[in-house]
Amino acid sequence: MHGKLGTSEKGQAESIAEGIADEAEEHGLVAELSCLNQNEKYNLEKEKDPVVFIVSTTGDGEPPDNALQFVKSIKKKTSDHYKHLCYALLALGDTNYANFCNCGKTIERSLQELGAKQFYATGYADDGVGLEVVLDPWIEGLWKAINGALSKMASDRTDYSNAGAGDSIKETPDSSIPDVQLNLLRITDQKDCGSTGASVSKCATAASASAVSDLRPAAFPSQPLGTASVSAAVPHVTLAASLTHSLPPLSESSLNVPALPPPYLDVTLKEADTVQQIVGPSNKETLHEVPISRALQLTRGDSVKTSLLLELDLAAHPNLTYQPGDSFDVFCPNKDSEVEEMLHRLGLYEQRNHSVHISLLKDTKKKGAQVPAHVPPNISLLYLLTWCLEIRSVPKKAFVRALVEHTEGGVQRRRLQELCSKQGTADYNLHVRDQSLCLMEVLSAFTSCSPPLSLLIEHLPKLQPRPYSAASSWLRYPGRLHFVFNVVEFPACIARPAGRRGLCTGWLFDLVHPVAVFPEKAAWPQVMRTLPNSLFRPPSDQSVPFIMIGPGTGVAPFIGFLQQREMERKENPDAIEELEGFVSSGALSHLKVCFSRDDPEEEEEEAEEAFTSAASPRYVQHNLLRNRKHVTDILLKQKGFLYVCGDAKNMAKDVNDALLEAIRAELQVDQLDAMKTVALLREEKRYLQDIWG
Repeated sequence: MHGKLGTSEKGQAESIAEGIADEAEEHGLVAELSCLNQNEKYNLEKEKDPVVFIVSTTGDGEPPDNALQFVKSIKKKTSDHYKHLCYALLALGDTNYANFCNCGKTIERSLQELGAKQFYATGYADDGVGLEVVLDPWIEGLWKAINGALSKMASDRTDYSNAGAGDSIKETPDSSIPDVQLNLLRITDQKDCGSTGASVSKCATAASASAVSDLRPAAFPSQPLGTASVSAAVPHVTLAASLTHSLPPLSESSLNVPALPPPYLDVTLKEADTVQQIVGPSNKETLHEVPISRALQLTRGDSVKTSLLLELDLAAHPNLTYQPGDSFDVFCPNKDSEVEEMLHRLGLYEQRNHSVHISLLKDTKKKGAQVPAHVPPNISLLYLLTWCLEIRSVPKKAFVRALVEHTEGGVQRRRLQELCSKQGTADYNLHVRDQSLCLMEVLSAFTSCSPPLSLLIEHLPKLQPRPYSAASSWLRYPGRLHFVFNVVEFPACIARPAGRRGLCTGWLFDLVHPVAVFPEKAAWPQVMRTLPNSLFRPPSDQSVPFIMIGPGTGVAPFIGFLQQREMERKENPDAIEELEGFVSSGALSHLKVCFSRDDPEEEEEEAEEAFTSAASPRYVQHNLLRNRKHVTDILLKQKGFLYVCGDAKNMAKDVNDALLEAIRAELQVDQLDAMKTVALLREEKRYLQDIWG
């Protein structure tokens, strides 16, 4: 099979496509992988083999950068342009965000309009509940569908050669292609991650059995390729399942363990005096070191959350400007104590200052293997673990599968097999994914597991910067940038007895703790302005009204909105009508405040009170419903804007539901018409979100 691969900005689509390509070999197929922006490596215009696209979507529903050009190009093509193309598509998204799987749906709609034929039902994998819930069964059914498509294409070619050049061939459905209905697979509209396409064609020579046998544990030689059945008698000594112990029926089940991801890196450490002692991330040309000029704790000491406002001094960087609604990236290192703990766990603490040399294994079976681009040459091991690898990331099931091979204890080895197996998906989600366990926490629980450094480099993602929204206006604070954040807290659990703070928010908190203390230059934050968010901006026409919804630190960008409008009004006082708000300046006409309490016992008794006229609204959606007449008037009659900023998981959904209810009640329409109205607001870019998971 030939394959085309388009990567996502987070790398999830790339990783999945590579896994499919590796598994293809076990099915006697060969995959060629190409990113969608590598159009010199593939040609869909002449492709005669089945094509598999793995496609993700960014947070705002747009294609990732490496798929943008492809999406634009297929929209320009005319009818029947791809009538020769046979494809399947897996869309990755997150239902915590609007426009779920929008890029995948856009590509699929365009392909169908251009005459392409689908040989396998589209899968919509939701990162909000776990991609593997849809991903695993979709991949499992893919191979039968590919073989059916290949059989049909071979049959069509035979029919064509027998028919003669002048005969027309009537297309008929092929009964050998199954009507695919997968469990938990949503064949409906739905959003976040990058895009990969893989074109698939039958290989002339199937992979040899010996080549494939290396991809799975030697302990399971008799099982079909790609799966392994494991039976083990686990003593019933625990009263409840945990990270390290399972209960029947899982503990007594045969397991479908995925194929072992083929190793592909050769990593050596060498003592050298010339190792570059780099401080900070390697992409210095795009970064700016800026001092913290002011810090303010916004919450009281007894508050459930700790919120901070930091002011950065941009005076030394005149090109580093911004607009309200823009965001910027903060680069922070992995925590020193966690890096040191990892070095000790790997048995490499004494070699921490050795240089790391990485090359490809000569006999690797991994297709398209490359040395990770985010690991620069001639760096120390200490730098690698501090600035290059996301050691806090949750190990994916493929990583867990690889850890099995480096685990000695029979019980612990079996448990890791369970966690990466199809049967153990619920346990993996409950004990690893939902707890946000990092690799070090998993290794601390599985003491007999001793992975090599190469495994970490192969499976740990790039250490990513953390984005924050500007909470100020350049007009009000020239040369200054404010941002507000909550210090993220990961609660204690069995595998994490002490709990821990978020990586970047904890680092920023430590930089200014106590708040009156400011860091020395060596510890200044390194920031990079991201692409301007041209959509999440206040209306340029100051006569246009807009509504802002932002619980907690979600109000941050709106402070910049109001500062901007206030300053513009002062510069041009006759341009807008008189407003009453933003203190007394007139920048804000209505301020609706609500306070949520953290006592869960009060929640039930206040649920009904939240909507009564006497009760103070508790959540922002309650305020929206209470002011639904004014809200719908602004949005539908005055053609105003609605901005929502904050938590994607709960708040954004609740606000959307409240908006639907407000429109339904005020316009006296049914739910479907209300949904169409909201969809129109989104389409007109008048319902805009800046939300995070």
